[in-house]
Amino acid sequence: MPAGPQVATLLARHVRALLRQPAYLAISLVQAVVWLPLFGSLFRRVTGIPGFGESSYFSYLTPGVVMMSAFFSAGWAGMAFVQDMERGVMDRLLAAPVSRFSVVGAGLAYQALLTTVQSVVILLLGWALGADYHGVTGPLVLLLTAILLSTVVAALSMALALVLRTEEALIAATNFLALPLAFLSTAMMSRDLLPGWIRRITYGNPLDWAVTAARAVVAGGTDWAQAGWRVGALAAATAVATGLTLRAFRTYQRSL
Repeated sequence: MPAGPQVATLLARHVRALLRQPAYLAISLVQAVVWLPLFGSLFRRVTGIPGFGESSYFSYLTPGVVMMSAFFSAGWAGMAFVQDMERGVMDRLLAAPVSRFSVVGAGLAYQALLTTVQSVVILLLGWALGADYHGVTGPLVLLLTAILLSTVVAALSMALALVLRTEEALIAATNFLALPLAFLSTAMMSRDLLPGWIRRITYGNPLDWAVTAARAVVAGGTDWAQAGWRVGALAAATAVATGLTLRAFRTYQRSL
């Protein structure tokens, strides 16, 4: 069977599993929905700090919350691999005429679908709270950026799952990486107000690439140059992360 139908079949399997556990989707959406009004209300007065550079904190925060939600949600993508390994499903998939790329591709496609739903809900909530997107093009590019970010993180999570092979180890690794990267970004605070050492780290942080690119396209006076190289960097990181996952998959298969 060609890779396309295989990916579609495995993607349908992921969607059916999600529909059997609606609480997971509800919790992931509620978490994202809570972040925006919570952080928005808590830090809304920072716009008055000289040098912040934005009059509406909800307009500033919404792209950050979209990317943080995509980032954290994708960090758990490897859990599906761990569960499949523990239940023997992965062994059956490897014994079937299914390519490694189809297994990985279905997982990434599922994460992209989940990210799209989450992002649309947050964008609508941000708009309801007063965020201004200055047209339709910005939100569409923002969605693309969120999908790229989630694909990078999901692929790395899957690679870690294939190497670590236990839920406890994957949870520890995900928490160790996710929270520091979130705070070492401009998701909630202007770059000009960050300490110098954090400001330097943000330039190599994929989460910050996504946040900065999203803000560049939803703000008035769109800066396509600033957004372009960051989106390109995320696309390149997607290819590298997917390659690492396929390599980890090959190593896992050889160890059986």
